[in-house]
Amino acid sequence: MNFDPEMVRAFEHAGWQRAAASYEDTFAHATARYIAPLLEVAGITRGTRVLDVACGPGQLAGAAAVRGATVHGLDFSAAMVRIASRAHPDIRVMEGDAERMPCQDNTYDAVVSSFGMHHVPRPAMAFAECRRVLVPGGRVGFTVWASPAENTAWKLVFDAVARHGDQSAAQAFPPGGVLNSIDQCMRVLEGAGFTHAFAEIARADWILPDAEALVAALSAGTVRMAALLGAQTPSALSAIVADIGREAERYRKNGELAIPIAAILASGRKPSN
Repeated sequence: MNFDPEMVRAFEHAGWQRAAASYEDTFAHATARYIAPLLEVAGITRGTRVLDVACGPGQLAGAAAVRGATVHGLDFSAAMVRIASRAHPDIRVMEGDAERMPCQDNTYDAVVSSFGMHHVPRPAMAFAECRRVLVPGGRVGFTVWASPAENTAWKLVFDAVARHGDQSAAQAFPPGGVLNSIDQCMRVLEGAGFTHAFAEIARADWILPDAEALVAALSAGTVRMAALLGAQTPSALSAIVADIGREAERYRKNGELAIPIAAILASGRKPSN
């Protein structure tokens, strides 16, 4: 399947329009673990002018505002923009594309993105836009999911699908860029002209009652994983859930699953001159 950025954008857009209503109650419980570390690496404090790219329902933007920052949100999903605007009426939330941000040059002290940049068809263009809208010396900070080799929750699902389902059933359009390793994140930052580039693996646990809850959260609150799971036959999906349940039991603590998850936490600085 050839890479077509407009087809990738359409696929992602349709998926996030669908997932918007259930995201906060499902998958956001995983991404929330990384909000505070992301605000730290981006240097968000009182008075910081912040743009949250791919802001979704506004959890990161809201947390930045609690710190006293002046925050704008940007998302290409009108459904997400409506939810974020209702939840955070004091934050200006704009509908727009990360590759063509509706923002003036040299406007923000920090641009942040919580698990959004790997959904952009052409991440290099999005990071060039981040640099454009930042003031000289401003920071960009973002999180993306680490590869399944580092990310147990994802590996449990992919391994179970490989054993019991069809890995190609979703027929999803391929992403425009891969950002699931430290080296890839460093390259995209440096390629966009950021200095003081930094990236590291950040680990956390996703607390869930059982394998059914993991599959339900991924099905309701994601796009590509939801497409993969939704394309499986009912019998295959039952076998996949049972497989995940067996393999995940090793992570049970105090009656709940504490499944390890891993993200890349990265940042860079726009040159001062």
